[in-house]
Amino acid sequence: MYYLNKTTKYSFAEAEQKIREALKDKGFGILTEIDFKATLKAKIDKDIRQYKILGACNPNFAYQAFQQEEKIGIMLPCNVTIIENKDGSVDVSIIDPVAAFEVIKNKSIEPFAKEVKAVLEEALDSI
Repeated sequence: MYYLNKTTKYSFAEAEQKIREALKDKGFGILTEIDFKATLKAKIDKDIRQYKILGACNPNFAYQAFQQEEKIGIMLPCNVTIIENKDGSVDVSIIDPVAAFEVIKNKSIEPFAKEVKAVLEEALDSI
């Protein structure tokens, strides 16, 4: 699987707030934010359930990765999705850095990817 996931009983807004706080507690900032629902409505007049994409980045981890792989920026930031389900629950998903970084084929980045995954799992588990 290419992502980590937690299904919550929080409202969409609560789930978003909680994952933002959890990521912040782990040293991640939000660099980008896409309201996918609003974008699809504005661009192609399609309606979907609430759906946001957050681009999370931890500068210390990003710097460490850059030291091993100069083109690592193509894989950053770590995307986080908040998706409202039909039953009212909300999924919070985060890209699995181990799975994502496999395409890089640089063995020196594997320990780093595992460390980032562990931190992201802690953030997700805390909500």
